[in-house]
Amino acid sequence: MNIESSTFSLLPILMLIIYGLFILLGLYSLYLFIKLATRGITALDIYIDEKKNKRL
Repeated sequence: MNIESSTFSLLPILMLIIYGLFILLGLYSLYLFIKLATRGITALDIYIDEKKNKRL
């Protein structure tokens, strides 16, 4: 068995692991964005309610 052939057979597995990590990172960032958007909507609702009822 040649060292070059073992190196090239390891490369697709390594790339698959890296792609998987990027997919997980993307899903986690999507989760954080949805969490931030939910908090922003809540804060906007509170702001609008305070302005309608003239509370400062």
